[in-house]
Amino acid sequence: MTEQSGSGGRIRPTGKRRKKPSRRRRATVIAVWTLAGVVVVGGGGLGYAYLKLNGNLKAVDINAALGKDRPDNVDNGSEDILVLGSDSRSGANSAYGADEGSARSDTAMIVHLNKGHKTASVVSIPRDTLVTRPDCTGDTSGKTVAGEQRAMFNTAYEVGGPACAVKTVESMSGIRMDHYLEVDFTGFKKLIDELGGVEITTTEAIHDSKSHLDLEPGTHTLDGEQSLGLVRTRKSVGDGSDLGRIQLQQAFIKALMEQAKSVGVFSNPKTLFDLADTATKAITTDSDLGSVKQLTGFANGLKGLASKNVHMVTLPVQYDPADPNRVVPLEESAQQVWTALKQDRAIPASATEKSAGDKGVAGRVVR
Repeated sequence: MTEQSGSGGRIRPTGKRRKKPSRRRRATVIAVWTLAGVVVVGGGGLGYAYLKLNGNLKAVDINAALGKDRPDNVDNGSEDILVLGSDSRSGANSAYGADEGSARSDTAMIVHLNKGHKTASVVSIPRDTLVTRPDCTGDTSGKTVAGEQRAMFNTAYEVGGPACAVKTVESMSGIRMDHYLEVDFTGFKKLIDELGGVEITTTEAIHDSKSHLDLEPGTHTLDGEQSLGLVRTRKSVGDGSDLGRIQLQQAFIKALMEQAKSVGVFSNPKTLFDLADTATKAITTDSDLGSVKQLTGFANGLKGLASKNVHMVTLPVQYDPADPNRVVPLEESAQQVWTALKQDRAIPASATEKSAGDKGVAGRVVR
């Protein structure tokens, strides 16, 4: 759900998150599995619908790929999910750039659902974060991909797929991921269009040739293409940083979640089915969520999660002294974040106050 990765764009300080927008529609990233599951519950009982939706789902067996060399599976009632936005340029996604033979995961979020699933913390990982990527076994090839020092975070998915992305996150954080969820460009657009668009207000003009988005200040109802453009925008907002784009993505997700209760689809069985059909085609999950029954059970546990109870931050980072186009984690601050998630408590404000990702204005462009 983000623009094509490259080595050119310099990362510069960016803005604090703006407060959530409001209005009428929602669905994607954190909420996309809720849509898929809850919509099925609402339509319940139709054998054809169940089989059709079940056939749409794609799943990856993360557990088999990673084996036992993983952090402990702590059973304290909380859950951790790695959410990725895939930017493969093949097939329907080719409009967003040349197909270079592999997909990237330029949007990455760790979603921590606290015990009871009434509150959540979301940690965005900048794509250009330099990390120690561990040896990985590719999902489909079965071949071992050698690890690398000072590798960009988003190369994990590129070289080893979802399993390598999960292993890299677990290596960074020391936290076992309970689930995996992936959404691609085309799926994102179709979800927004199926929901009738999303209304936002921009406080500044956005004219971005890379994301093909042109908006004047004011209130707009964005269709799927425009929504995708918004979450891919960075060059024309604030000081043009990738960290700023993360702020826009977080703002947009909060807006979609806020709009969850007013979608108004449950009175129309056809709308219910169409929405579920679109949602289940849009995502790839881990095998533990790879059926309608499993996804529905998980989604039911999220019904009490309101956007006001979702705290979104960016992994604390600083600019790499050796390469200002890259960032590296602020180890002490990052450890505060990981410790908070492990202990199932809120991320303290002190964890992000020194971060380069908490310094700009991009997050205040949309409200």
